Amino acid sequence: MDFDSRSPVVVLAGGTGGAKLARGMADVAGDDLVVIANTGDDVELYGAYVAPDPDLVTFWLADRIDERGWGLAGDTFAVMDGLRELGVEVWFNLGDRDLAYGVRRAQLLAGGARLTETIAELTNALGLRATVLPMADAPVRTSVRSGDRWVPFQEFMVRERAALPIDDVRYDGIDAATVSPEVLAAVAAAKAIIVGPSNPVISIRPILAVPGMADALRASAAPVVALSPVVGGQVLKGPTKPFLEWAGVSVDAAGVAGYYGDLLDGLVADEDLDSLALPTLRTDTLLADPAGRARVAEATLRFAEGLR
Repeated sequence: MDFDSRSPVVVLAGGTGGAKLARGMADVAGDDLVVIANTGDDVELYGAYVAPDPDLVTFWLADRIDERGWGLAGDTFAVMDGLRELGVEVWFNLGDRDLAYGVRRAQLLAGGARLTETIAELTNALGLRATVLPMADAPVRTSVRSGDRWVPFQEFMVRERAALPIDDVRYDGIDAATVSPEVLAAVAAAKAIIVGPSNPVISIRPILAVPGMADALRASAAPVVALSPVVGGQVLKGPTKPFLEWAGVSVDAAGVAGYYGDLLDGLVADEDLDSLALPTLRTDTLLADPAGRARVAEATLRFAEGLR
Protein backbone atom coordinates (compact mmCIF):
# COMPACT_ATOMS: atom_id res chain seq x y z
CA MET A 1 0.00 0.00 0.00
CA ASP A 2 1.54 3.27 -1.15
CA PHE A 3 1.05 6.26 1.16
CA ASP A 4 3.79 8.35 -0.44
CA SER A 5 1.31 10.52 -2.35
CA ARG A 6 -1.19 10.98 0.48
CA SER A 7 -1.31 11.95 4.12
CA PRO A 8 -3.72 9.57 5.80
CA VAL A 9 -5.59 9.97 9.04
CA VAL A 10 -4.57 6.96 11.14
CA VAL A 11 -6.90 5.62 13.82
CA LEU A 12 -5.83 3.02 16.40
CA ALA A 13 -8.93 0.99 17.21
CA GLY A 14 -10.34 -1.98 19.04
CA GLY A 15 -13.84 -2.76 20.20
CA THR A 16 -17.04 -0.84 19.54
CA GLY A 17 -15.78 2.60 20.56
CA GLY A 18 -12.87 2.50 18.15
CA ALA A 19 -15.05 1.15 15.34
CA LYS A 20 -17.65 3.89 15.85
CA LEU A 21 -15.00 6.60 15.75
CA ALA A 22 -13.52 5.04 12.61
CA ARG A 23 -16.95 5.15 10.96
CA GLY A 24 -17.30 8.83 11.82
CA MET A 25 -13.78 9.53 10.63
CA ALA A 26 -14.60 7.89 7.29
CA ASP A 27 -17.15 10.66 6.71
CA VAL A 28 -14.43 13.23 7.33
CA ALA A 29 -11.29 11.63 5.86
CA GLY A 30 -12.79 9.40 3.15
CA ASP A 31 -10.18 7.46 1.18
CA ASP A 32 -7.43 8.84 3.42
CA LEU A 33 -8.52 6.88 6.50
CA VAL A 34 -6.28 4.06 7.73
CA VAL A 35 -7.38 2.03 10.75
CA ILE A 36 -4.82 -0.02 12.67
CA ALA A 37 -6.86 -2.64 14.49
CA ASN A 38 -6.10 -4.73 17.56
CA THR A 39 -5.58 -8.43 16.83
CA GLY A 40 -5.03 -9.59 20.41
CA ASP A 41 -8.66 -10.76 20.45
CA ASP A 42 -8.23 -13.07 17.43
CA VAL A 43 -9.32 -16.67 17.85
CA GLU A 44 -9.28 -19.85 15.77
CA LEU A 45 -12.36 -22.05 15.99
CA TYR A 46 -14.86 -23.92 13.76
CA GLY A 47 -12.06 -24.17 11.18
CA ALA A 48 -12.04 -20.39 10.88
CA TYR A 49 -9.62 -17.62 11.77
CA VAL A 50 -11.78 -14.97 13.43
CA ALA A 51 -10.38 -11.43 13.74
CA PRO A 52 -13.07 -9.69 15.83
CA ASP A 53 -11.67 -6.14 15.92
CA PRO A 54 -10.52 -5.82 12.27
CA ASP A 55 -13.85 -7.33 11.17
CA LEU A 56 -15.86 -5.10 13.52
CA VAL A 57 -14.15 -2.03 12.05
CA THR A 58 -14.70 -3.37 8.53
CA PHE A 59 -18.41 -4.02 9.06
CA TRP A 60 -18.92 -0.56 10.57
CA LEU A 61 -17.05 1.12 7.70
CA ALA A 62 -19.09 -0.85 5.15
CA ASP A 63 -22.36 0.06 6.93
CA ARG A 64 -22.98 -3.66 7.35
CA ILE A 65 -22.88 -3.88 11.15
CA ASP A 66 -25.81 -5.63 12.81
CA GLU A 67 -27.98 -3.78 15.31
CA ARG A 68 -26.54 -6.06 18.02
CA GLY A 69 -23.29 -4.14 17.60
CA TRP A 70 -21.35 -7.13 16.25
CA GLY A 71 -21.55 -9.34 13.16
CA LEU A 72 -23.19 -8.64 9.83
CA ALA A 73 -26.67 -7.22 9.46
CA GLY A 74 -29.10 -9.85 8.19
CA ASP A 75 -26.71 -12.74 8.74
CA THR A 76 -28.12 -16.21 9.42
CA PHE A 77 -26.90 -18.81 11.94
CA ALA A 78 -27.62 -22.15 10.29
CA VAL A 79 -24.11 -23.51 10.84
CA MET A 80 -24.19 -22.70 14.56
CA ASP A 81 -27.59 -24.38 14.83
CA GLY A 82 -26.22 -27.42 13.02
CA LEU A 83 -23.23 -27.64 15.37
CA ARG A 84 -25.54 -27.54 18.37
CA GLU A 85 -27.60 -30.38 16.90
CA LEU A 86 -24.36 -32.38 16.76
CA GLY A 87 -23.70 -31.73 20.44
CA VAL A 88 -21.00 -29.12 19.95
CA GLU A 89 -20.75 -26.45 22.64
CA VAL A 90 -21.28 -23.21 20.72
CA TRP A 91 -20.08 -20.58 23.17
CA PHE A 92 -18.87 -18.23 20.41
CA ASN A 93 -21.71 -17.43 18.03
CA LEU A 94 -20.79 -16.66 14.42
CA GLY A 95 -23.16 -15.85 11.60
CA ASP A 96 -22.89 -17.86 8.39
CA ARG A 97 -21.30 -15.09 6.31
CA ASP A 98 -19.08 -14.09 9.20
CA LEU A 99 -17.95 -17.71 9.44
CA ALA A 100 -17.33 -17.83 5.69
CA TYR A 101 -14.99 -14.85 5.95
CA GLY A 102 -13.12 -16.58 8.78
CA VAL A 103 -12.83 -19.87 6.88
CA ARG A 104 -11.51 -18.05 3.84
CA ARG A 105 -9.02 -16.18 6.02
CA ALA A 106 -7.80 -19.47 7.53
CA GLN A 107 -7.33 -20.89 4.03
CA LEU A 108 -5.30 -17.90 2.90
CA LEU A 109 -3.12 -17.96 6.01
CA ALA A 110 -2.50 -21.69 5.58
CA GLY A 111 -1.38 -20.94 2.03
CA GLY A 112 1.23 -18.47 3.22
CA ALA A 113 -0.65 -15.16 3.01
CA ARG A 114 -0.05 -12.50 5.63
CA LEU A 115 -2.91 -11.44 7.92
CA THR A 116 -2.65 -7.98 6.33
CA GLU A 117 -3.42 -9.51 2.93
CA THR A 118 -6.38 -11.54 4.19
CA ILE A 119 -8.00 -8.49 5.76
CA ALA A 120 -7.43 -6.53 2.55
CA GLU A 121 -9.33 -9.21 0.62
CA LEU A 122 -12.36 -8.75 2.88
CA THR A 123 -12.28 -4.95 2.79
CA ASN A 124 -11.97 -5.04 -1.00
CA ALA A 125 -14.88 -7.49 -1.26
CA LEU A 126 -17.06 -5.14 0.80
CA GLY A 127 -16.04 -2.14 -1.29
CA LEU A 128 -14.33 -0.11 1.42
CA ARG A 129 -12.68 3.20 0.56
CA ALA A 130 -10.71 3.18 3.80
CA THR A 131 -7.81 0.87 4.67
CA VAL A 132 -7.92 -1.57 7.62
CA LEU A 133 -4.59 -2.95 8.81
CA PRO A 134 -3.91 -5.48 11.58
CA MET A 135 -1.50 -4.30 14.26
CA ALA A 136 0.83 -7.19 13.30
CA ASP A 137 0.90 -10.17 10.96
CA ALA A 138 2.29 -12.53 13.62
CA PRO A 139 -0.24 -13.98 16.10
CA VAL A 140 -0.68 -12.09 19.38
CA ARG A 141 -3.23 -13.32 21.92
CA THR A 142 -4.45 -11.43 24.95
CA SER A 143 -5.06 -13.56 28.05
CA VAL A 144 -6.47 -12.65 31.45
CA ARG A 145 -5.35 -14.32 34.65
CA SER A 146 -8.14 -14.94 37.12
CA GLY A 147 -6.90 -16.66 40.24
CA ASP A 148 -4.51 -19.39 39.16
CA ARG A 149 -6.00 -19.72 35.64
CA TRP A 150 -5.02 -17.91 32.45
CA VAL A 151 -8.14 -17.40 30.32
CA PRO A 152 -7.92 -16.60 26.58
CA PHE A 153 -9.55 -13.25 25.98
CA GLN A 154 -12.55 -14.42 23.97
CA GLU A 155 -13.34 -17.04 26.58
CA PHE A 156 -13.05 -14.37 29.28
CA MET A 157 -15.36 -12.00 27.41
CA VAL A 158 -17.89 -14.37 25.84
CA ARG A 159 -17.96 -17.65 27.75
CA GLU A 160 -17.34 -16.03 31.14
CA ARG A 161 -19.16 -12.78 30.27
CA ALA A 162 -16.21 -10.74 31.64
CA ALA A 163 -17.41 -11.61 35.14
CA LEU A 164 -14.17 -13.16 36.45
CA PRO A 165 -11.77 -11.23 38.70
CA ILE A 166 -8.86 -9.66 36.79
CA ASP A 167 -5.52 -10.50 38.38
CA ASP A 168 -3.17 -10.02 35.44
CA VAL A 169 -3.11 -9.43 31.67
CA ARG A 170 -0.57 -10.60 29.13
CA TYR A 171 -0.16 -10.45 25.36
CA ASP A 172 1.16 -13.84 24.29
CA GLY A 173 3.42 -13.72 21.24
CA ILE A 174 3.98 -9.97 21.43
CA ASP A 175 7.79 -10.26 21.59
CA ALA A 176 7.86 -12.17 18.28
CA ALA A 177 5.56 -9.71 16.52
CA THR A 178 6.74 -6.85 14.33
CA VAL A 179 5.14 -3.79 12.80
CA SER A 180 4.23 -4.44 9.18
CA PRO A 181 5.62 -2.30 6.33
CA GLU A 182 2.07 -1.06 5.66
CA VAL A 183 1.60 0.14 9.23
CA LEU A 184 5.02 1.81 9.27
CA ALA A 185 4.28 3.57 5.98
CA ALA A 186 0.87 4.80 7.14
CA VAL A 187 2.20 6.11 10.46
CA ALA A 188 5.17 7.83 8.78
CA ALA A 189 2.94 9.55 6.21
CA ALA A 190 0.06 10.42 8.55
CA LYS A 191 -1.23 13.93 9.05
CA ALA A 192 -2.89 12.89 12.31
CA ILE A 193 -2.87 9.78 14.49
CA ILE A 194 -5.96 9.25 16.62
CA VAL A 195 -6.13 6.76 19.49
CA GLY A 196 -9.75 5.64 19.53
CA PRO A 197 -12.01 5.58 22.61
CA SER A 198 -11.28 1.90 23.06
CA ASN A 199 -10.40 -0.05 26.20
CA PRO A 200 -6.85 1.22 26.88
CA VAL A 201 -5.66 -2.05 28.45
CA ILE A 202 -7.06 -4.73 26.16
CA SER A 203 -7.70 -2.89 22.88
CA ILE A 204 -5.03 -0.19 22.57
CA ARG A 205 -2.15 -1.45 24.73
CA PRO A 206 -1.67 -4.59 22.57
CA ILE A 207 -1.23 -2.31 19.54
CA LEU A 208 1.26 -0.09 21.34
CA ALA A 209 3.12 -3.14 22.69
CA VAL A 210 4.01 -4.48 19.23
CA PRO A 211 7.80 -4.00 19.00
CA GLY A 212 8.51 -0.92 16.91
CA MET A 213 5.00 0.58 17.16
CA ALA A 214 5.63 3.10 19.94
CA ASP A 215 8.90 4.17 18.30
CA ALA A 216 7.10 4.65 14.98
CA LEU A 217 4.45 6.82 16.63
CA ARG A 218 7.07 8.95 18.35
CA ALA A 219 9.07 9.32 15.13
CA SER A 220 6.05 10.41 13.07
CA ALA A 221 5.62 14.11 12.38
CA ALA A 222 1.88 13.65 12.93
CA PRO A 223 0.33 14.67 16.25
CA VAL A 224 -0.96 11.75 18.34
CA VAL A 225 -4.31 12.53 19.97
CA ALA A 226 -6.44 10.22 22.13
CA LEU A 227 -10.20 10.31 22.49
CA SER A 228 -11.13 9.36 26.06
CA PRO A 229 -13.42 6.31 26.43
CA VAL A 230 -14.93 7.86 29.59
CA VAL A 231 -18.15 9.75 28.72
CA GLY A 232 -20.14 11.60 31.32
CA GLY A 233 -17.96 10.12 34.02
CA GLN A 234 -18.80 6.57 32.93
CA VAL A 235 -17.62 3.87 30.57
CA LEU A 236 -20.51 3.23 28.20
CA LYS A 237 -19.68 -0.28 27.00
CA GLY A 238 -17.51 -3.24 27.89
CA PRO A 239 -15.24 -3.98 30.86
CA THR A 240 -13.03 -0.90 30.56
CA LYS A 241 -13.58 0.12 34.19
CA PRO A 242 -12.34 -3.13 35.82
CA PHE A 243 -9.35 -3.31 33.48
CA LEU A 244 -8.37 0.29 34.26
CA GLU A 245 -8.79 -0.39 37.96
CA TRP A 246 -6.58 -3.49 37.64
CA ALA A 247 -3.95 -1.32 35.94
CA GLY A 248 -4.17 1.25 38.75
CA VAL A 249 -5.61 3.89 36.44
CA SER A 250 -8.34 6.31 37.52
CA VAL A 251 -11.50 5.97 35.45
CA ASP A 252 -11.42 9.44 33.95
CA ALA A 253 -9.75 11.31 31.12
CA ALA A 254 -6.75 12.28 33.25
CA GLY A 255 -6.16 8.63 34.11
CA VAL A 256 -6.34 7.64 30.45
CA ALA A 257 -3.88 10.39 29.50
CA GLY A 258 -1.48 9.22 32.19
CA TYR A 259 -1.76 5.63 31.01
CA TYR A 260 -0.66 6.57 27.48
CA GLY A 261 2.06 8.86 28.82
CA ASP A 262 4.42 10.66 26.49
CA LEU A 263 2.97 9.07 23.36
CA LEU A 264 0.23 11.69 23.34
CA ASP A 265 0.35 15.22 21.99
CA GLY A 266 -3.26 15.94 22.90
CA LEU A 267 -6.44 14.58 24.48
CA VAL A 268 -10.13 14.96 23.62
CA ALA A 269 -12.73 14.41 26.35
CA ASP A 270 -15.99 15.76 27.74
CA GLU A 271 -14.38 16.62 31.10
CA ASP A 272 -12.67 19.70 32.53
CA LEU A 273 -8.99 19.05 31.83
CA ASP A 274 -7.41 22.32 32.91
CA SER A 275 -5.14 20.47 35.34
CA LEU A 276 -3.40 18.53 32.55
CA ALA A 277 -0.18 19.85 31.04
CA LEU A 278 -1.25 18.16 27.79
CA PRO A 279 -3.17 20.20 25.18
CA THR A 280 -6.84 19.26 25.48
CA LEU A 281 -10.16 19.71 23.75
CA ARG A 282 -13.35 19.54 25.77
CA THR A 283 -16.34 18.58 23.68
CA ASP A 284 -19.32 16.24 23.59
CA THR A 285 -17.76 12.86 22.77
CA LEU A 286 -20.89 10.73 22.50
CA LEU A 287 -20.83 8.52 19.36
CA ALA A 288 -24.47 7.46 19.52
CA ASP A 289 -25.57 8.23 15.95
CA PRO A 290 -24.10 9.09 12.52
CA ALA A 291 -24.28 12.83 13.12
CA GLY A 292 -22.57 12.49 16.50
CA ARG A 293 -19.86 10.22 15.10
CA ALA A 294 -19.08 12.63 12.26
CA ARG A 295 -19.12 15.64 14.60
CA VAL A 296 -16.73 14.05 17.11
CA ALA A 297 -14.46 12.83 14.31
CA GLU A 298 -14.30 16.27 12.70
CA ALA A 299 -13.66 18.06 16.01
CA THR A 300 -10.93 15.56 16.94
CA LEU A 301 -9.24 15.83 13.56
CA ARG A 302 -9.30 19.64 13.55
CA PHE A 303 -7.85 19.66 17.07
CA ALA A 304 -5.10 17.24 16.04
CA GLU A 305 -4.22 19.21 12.91
CA GLY A 306 -3.99 22.36 15.02
CA LEU A 307 -1.19 20.72 17.01
CA ARG A 308 1.04 20.16 13.98
